[in-house]
Formats: sequence, C-alpha cells, structure tokens
Amino acid sequence: MQQVDWSDYQVFLALAQAGRTGDAAHLLGVDSTTVSRRLKRLEHALGAVLFERGRDGHQLTEAGETLFDEVSTMARAASRIEDSAEGDGGLGGTLRISVSEGFGSWFLARHLPDLADAHPSLTIDLVASSGFLNPSKREADIAVMLSRPRSGQLIARKLSDYALRLYATQDYIEQVGKPQTPLQLTEGHRLIGYVPELVYAPELVYLDELHPGLKATLRSSSINAQHRMIAQGAGLGVLPCFIGDSDPRLIQVLPHHMILRNFWLVTHADTNTLARVKTGKDWLLQTVAANRNVLLSGASPG
Repeated sequence: MQQVDWSDYQVFLALAQAGRTGDAAHLLGVDSTTVSRRLKRLEHALGAVLFERGRDGHQLTEAGETLFDEVSTMARAASRIEDSAEGDGGLGGTLRISVSEGFGSWFLARHLPDLADAHPSLTIDLVASSGFLNPSKREADIAVMLSRPRSGQLIARKLSDYALRLYATQDYIEQVGKPQTPLQLTEGHRLIGYVPELVYAPELVYLDELHPGLKATLRSSSINAQHRMIAQGAGLGVLPCFIGDSDPRLIQVLPHHMILRNFWLVTHADTNTLARVKTGKDWLLQTVAANRNVLLSGASPG
C-alpha cells in the first residue's frame, strides 16, 4: 500500500460526513475539484473503492465504513493530543456548534463574540441551518437539538425550554381583524408556516396545537423567511418569542396561547471531555441561563 497523506484522510472524513462533494469542499475551505482529486488519490493508494456515487450523493461502501471507523478514531486521538498540548497556552483548534436557524441567527450569534474574546486562539464555527449536523458522524462538536436523541454514542442534557406565540403586524390586524380565539384563525386569516414535507423535526409542527386542522397557505422551510413575511404584514404566524418579541413591528396575537418546546445540548461521548468541547458546553449553559427570560418571554437580554 502506498503512503497516504493525512490531508487525504481529512477529505475522506469530510465527504463521509457531508455526503456531497460540494458540501465537503465547503467544510474544508477548498474547491470541489480538490476533493475529487484527493479522494481518487486515496482510493488508488488504498486499492479500494470507498464510496458509491449516486443521485443522493456519496454513500460509504463496506471498505469505506471500515476506514471511516479507523480514521475517526485517529482523528479523535489527534484532537486529544492537540487538546493536551494546549496546556496553559489557551484553547486552540476548531469548535463547531450546530444549531437551528432561528436559535443561531437570533440568539446565539449575538452572544458568540463573548466566547471568541475569551479564547482568541479558538476557531468557532456556528452552523445555523434548517436541520442539524450530527455529532455521531463527527459533523459537529456540539449540537443544540429540538429533542433528545435516542440512539448513538451521544450525551444529551436539557439546555432550556423556549416559548413560541402567534405574531402579526399592527397593519395586518387593522386590515383583517384581530382573532380573539383560536377558532377565529379559520375565518379569513392567512397563516404562515413551514412546508410540511420539508419539516426536519416534528417539534416544528405548531399550528395544530393552536386549533386542530389549521394549515399554513404561505409557507417556507426557513424560519427567517417566515419571520420576514409576517413582519411584512403578509399574515399570521408562529415564531419563537426570542424572534417575535425582538421585532418592534410585531405584536402577539392570542398571547395566552403559548407553545412550549425544548432545546437539548448534545455531544459525542468520545469528545465530550475535550477541553474545547467542555468550554463550549459550559459557555452555552451559562449564556442560556443568564438569558432564559429571552427564550421564555422575549424580554430584553440581561
């Protein structure tokens, strides 16, 4: 077997995690051609086909699965060596945090500079998107999820409850009227919400909790797009209070009808005790605890 460059293994890991050449290239900060070239070089050196290529992206072959386990173990060992070598010199390396789009862009992003200032040698990736990266596949060091995972070598603890309510603009209320009961939402109101087929977590299904059978007719897979449509007066929609109450254009509708959800802090058992992961977890717990009123009522940050 030919000698293999460690960077080729890193490309292999990224592609196994991302599933697509373009996504792996984005994770690594290179172009897709580089990913393809290094994968071809690795497969040639090992004398094995590591991926099956299909319309759904790259899927690991049996040889690829075996290599993934071995290289993941090597990567974790390298992380521990890097972790212990940092010593008193401060945290280094990369900490990747995966969160939902709304929580990341409306809550976490405003506080993340505090963590960066405390650890200037640490590179922090905030992946805020529709869906979550998977700690089981080493796609993220920390994930904030909407439910407790039931499988995999994961460690989970509840981070916080958060509240959601129905919002609209004052202009919309003046033009269409303000519903006084959930039943009145069925009477001439346009509802804004998720595309049912694209909901990535059942916890994002809200409208039935206000009134059975409610359906959104203006829909988006993005909570930020939903917020924008609600704020433009296009209709009524459910938003987390940390989004809705931070926008002065919006008012609560049926304020006594609150929907409650949970955030869960999730890490992989093998990396849970790494210094940068532990630091990230502790910071998240402290930040959320200090701003719990924002998550539960939308009050100004403390």
